[in-house]
Amino acid sequence: MDRTPSKPKAAWWMAGWLCLMLIVVVAGRETTRELNVFQIMEVRCFLGFFMLYPLIRISGGFAAMKTSRPLQHVGRNLIHYAAQLGWFFALTLISLGQVVAIEFTMPIWTAILAASFLGERMTAWKISAIVLGVVGVIVIVRPATGEINPGQLIAIAAAVGFGVSVAMMKSLTRTETTVAIIFWMLVIQFVAGFIPTLYVWKSPSMYAWGWMVVIAFCGTFSHYCMARAMLHADATVVLPMDFLRVPLTATVGWLIYSERLDIFTVLGAALILTGNLLNLKAPGPVALRVGT
Repeated sequence: MDRTPSKPKAAWWMAGWLCLMLIVVVAGRETTRELNVFQIMEVRCFLGFFMLYPLIRISGGFAAMKTSRPLQHVGRNLIHYAAQLGWFFALTLISLGQVVAIEFTMPIWTAILAASFLGERMTAWKISAIVLGVVGVIVIVRPATGEINPGQLIAIAAAVGFGVSVAMMKSLTRTETTVAIIFWMLVIQFVAGFIPTLYVWKSPSMYAWGWMVVIAFCGTFSHYCMARAMLHADATVVLPMDFLRVPLTATVGWLIYSERLDIFTVLGAALILTGNLLNLKAPGPVALRVGT
């Protein structure tokens, strides 16, 4: 498995992540109009398993999915599952751009955890990229001083969960293959959501089925792209690239749902892009530890 440190390779894999996640946002909004979030997540895991199967075969079959770190997989995926549920719920309460913008408090938690527990270096370049990205997000969101929307609180809680999940995934990439990480994600999250899904299940329309297939495909392979990106760069390099999802999602919300796109969104996007460019042009080799 290629673990060569390479910012360009990480950037290409993150481009795949960005495209798939933009589609998931729209699919999530459309599907939650009809179905409960637990049911959506369960179908996503079930279909995602079959979509992943060809990669499992190529990687050596189910025997190659064995892991020496089952507790880490369980912990990471339960946290990610809870965060994903919150993210889908938030999509029903606030605008697409705001959900994703709030989600980008995630790199703060990821960077702290990666530096504290994974031994990654927090250079001035990385700190600058994160700070500029977060400032850009704040400019886009422009937190109001009035009544707090529950959707915003749910989105913040989901962001914390995503940050913990990403840091744990980065640790797993040191010993686990990308396909194994996704395999255990689907299995563990399917088991976690099975009982709740039985209580909320309703027969989906063909329209909802179509969107759930989209969610399963994009949700499964977006994580594959993220895990591959993590092989080539530190979490504090990969995550700032993901800041571009904020202005892109705001644009999608404007085009499809007529959600507001104003000068603040443009200014925030400029700050985010500047942070990413600084990070990608940072001198010196990428510190990527692959030992245990």
